[in-house]
This record gives sequence, structure tokens and C-alpha cells, in this order.
Amino acid sequence: MRKPLGAALLALAIAGAGAAPAVAAPVDRAESFGKSADTDTATSVVRDVVTSTTESLNQVLNPQVRAVDFAGTVSLSNCSGSVVRFPDSEDNDPALVMSNGHCLETGMPGPGEVVVDRTSSRTFGLLNSSGSRIGTLRASKIAYGTMTDTDVAIYQLTTTYAQIKSSYGIDALKMADTHPVAGTAITVASGYWKRLYNCNIDGFAYRLKEGDWTFKDSVRYTSACNTIGGTSGSPVIDQATKQVVAVNNTGNEDGQRCTVNNPCEVDESGNVTVRQGINYAQQTYQIPACFGVDNKLDLSASGCVLPKP
Repeated sequence: MRKPLGAALLALAIAGAGAAPAVAAPVDRAESFGKSADTDTATSVVRDVVTSTTESLNQVLNPQVRAVDFAGTVSLSNCSGSVVRFPDSEDNDPALVMSNGHCLETGMPGPGEVVVDRTSSRTFGLLNSSGSRIGTLRASKIAYGTMTDTDVAIYQLTTTYAQIKSSYGIDALKMADTHPVAGTAITVASGYWKRLYNCNIDGFAYRLKEGDWTFKDSVRYTSACNTIGGTSGSPVIDQATKQVVAVNNTGNEDGQRCTVNNPCEVDESGNVTVRQGINYAQQTYQIPACFGVDNKLDLSASGCVLPKP
């Protein structure tokens, strides 16, 4: 499990390390899993500042790496997320925010647990293309959340897509409904850190086991996407189509085998592979089939394979 940011940032201030990355509000309960907010030491925070500055310079010198920006992403108190819509969503539907199941304010769902239609008033900071916070969105409920087979949370908002567009000029990110392809150029867009990670889909893990949780058909990044705590819930965006193909959630930090923050890959024959320093996401193409008219969750719909309560 990851620790909160407080101690690391206090040490950074004492060390006089200069400007620190944007920091969200205090962490909610029990959310130190995977890539939720944490930096273990002041050194890791400083390293992120240096890395972010280097990436910003590279974007100026090489503009094509900015094909994806922050518009439509959101910051949570401890994680990242995005305003998303499905192929059949309409402008007047209540808007949805996607993050990770392990980022839920109610705590991490246990194996086999599925949260459906639970009242929530959680707020999200809406970002524009440059990563500036331009508004606050509020949830009316957790429409769906789980850490079984996948690691996803879908919040329904009190505003529609049309209202968000009218008030802030921001469109929701479109979610693809087809399986992503290995080799695809992607961007992991973190609203928490206001940071973009660019890499490719390296392949897929048949099963990804982390502590008591098991995820299916997970996206494996190439090493350039060295995501850190706070990037949990970030949309993984296909650079060519600009559509969301996955949600960032975890990575193997210490080379340990199948422990929390050290997921391992398990193939169809049961063989285990540990890839230290490699990070992962959960595919999202299966989600649209589970939402119908007015963005209403329907786990009994044809083609819906998300775990049920």
C-alpha cells in the first residue's frame, strides 16, 4: 500500500527544493493502492519535478508529442480521472467520470465486490487543454465500481455533457468500444499531476495478480510510461483516434512477486512473470455495452461482461 503525500511534501519544503507538482486535497480513506496518490520520499517528488520539466521542454522542441492534451481530464483528491462518454451517449445525458475502483472514497472494493448506484457527492477538478483547473464537477452517485477482473469506477454527475460544454467549453473524452491493439501509441493523461506520459502498448497480460486482486487482459505499457502515485484512474488515450482505450491503475515497483504495488503476470498455463518497473492499465472497451439510454447502467444488457454484484 502507498503512503499519503504529506510527509514527502513536508520534507521537500524543508529541503527548499523549489516548486513542487500540483497537490490535491487530503487523501480519502484506504486508497494507497496501485497508482493512487503517494510519493515515498522527498527525492521521488523532486525527481518528478525534474522529469516533468524535461518533458515540457521536449514538447516545445517536438510539438507532435502533444497530440493529446488535458482537456476533459479531472483531478480527484488522491487520483486522476476523466469525463467520458460512450458511442451512444447523447449531449443531454448525465455526464460520467471514470477513475479506478481503488480510488473510491468508500474504500477499495474487496475481491468479488461490486458497487452499484451508491449515492456520492464527490467533487472533481475539471481541466482544460493546458492542464489548468477551470471548474468543479460534482457526482450524484457511484454508478459502478469494482476491483474484480478490472479496476474501474464510473461516477454519474449532476450535470450533463451539454452543460459542461456550455459552461466550460470542454468536450468529454470518447471511449472506444473495440479491443486496443499492441503497438498502439498512447498517452496516459494524469489530471492529478497535470502530466502526460507517452509510450506504446507493449502487449496484454492474460491475468494480472496483485495481492488479493486479479485483473483480466490488462494493458502492459512500454517502459516510457513510468507512471507514479496519483496517476491512478488516468485515461489511456489512443494518440491516433483520441479515444480512451484503458484506465491506468498499477505497476511493479520493487520486483516482488504478486504483492500489492508489485503485480505479476500469469499466463494461460499458470506461468508467472515479474516485470519490475513496468506499468499497467485496464481495458475499457467492454464498458459501453453495460450502459444504455440516458447513460443508465444495465448489467443485464446484451454484451455486458462487467462483474455483477
